[in-house]
Amino acid sequence: MTPIPSPSPLSIWVVSDGRAGIENQALGLAEAVKRLTPAEITIKHIRWRPVFDRLPSALKTAAMLDPASDPIAAPWPDLWIATGRATLPLSTRVKTWSAGKTFVVQTQDPRWANHRYDMIIAPAHDGLSGDNVFEITGSPHRITAERIAEVAPAFADRIAPLPHPRVAVLIGGKSKAFDLPAEHAADLADRIAAAVRASGGSLMLTFSRRTPETAKAALAARLSDLPGWIWDGSGDNPLFGFLHFADHILVTEDSANMAAEAASTGKPVHILPMIPLKSGGKFARLHDDLQSRGATRPLDGTLDSWTYEALAETDRAARAVLEAMRAR
Repeated sequence: MTPIPSPSPLSIWVVSDGRAGIENQALGLAEAVKRLTPAEITIKHIRWRPVFDRLPSALKTAAMLDPASDPIAAPWPDLWIATGRATLPLSTRVKTWSAGKTFVVQTQDPRWANHRYDMIIAPAHDGLSGDNVFEITGSPHRITAERIAEVAPAFADRIAPLPHPRVAVLIGGKSKAFDLPAEHAADLADRIAAAVRASGGSLMLTFSRRTPETAKAALAARLSDLPGWIWDGSGDNPLFGFLHFADHILVTEDSANMAAEAASTGKPVHILPMIPLKSGGKFARLHDDLQSRGATRPLDGTLDSWTYEALAETDRAARAVLEAMRAR
């Protein structure tokens, strides 16, 4: 990306409730902005006192924040990037507190007071519209080729001896839209094993926090005899190592984030089916989008290779944010 000149470093606050999956959206966007222009990023974790947590956003005030929250007070940042429901009462007020100084960006669909943010960075599959909405494929994230390459060497000793093609497998889990019972996990394991064995390659598998223990056990039992690495959760997370050294990436269809992040590598991404609890909807739209870009295909039993232009949606959103700030 071509840097955008700035007379002085932007001050950016990344605001969330601290959950990694939530924070990484705002932080990924902030880091992308910093790649374009000098900036200083400050991470703010907030939470509400338990007695006030379930109040509607419109009734919450900063005085109701838990004392353990990071301070939300002047001097105010140039750019506020927030993610998650917990941040909404603050995101809608920070422009007033800062006397108009702070440019407010909310990622995901806020589903409340959407007109009160300068910009909403929303997944296209959510179908959100509005003058302040900027749609991207998937959600903002922190995965870049440079960051993966920086972290990957820490796992090289374990991964480098594995035979090619190396197959990274990212397993999700139960959600409102999908399920992963043990019997389906066993079926997926058989499909994965057949594809890896037919290719003469190796396996690098990781689970998400949502993966049921019964599904983990079923997958591990049927895949443990393959050459490779099934991460058991101990030690540093090898995800970036897996993505860096992989020749193919297999991702379960339940996670919009995992699919879009995998497609940012430019490597073939094969989608693994889950048990749907709902039909169609936003996940169908996302996967149609990724397939139309040439990034993903359903796993058909073979590990065919193909090429496509790696997704760089977080960078595209960052440029749009800076352009909107300049226009203001």
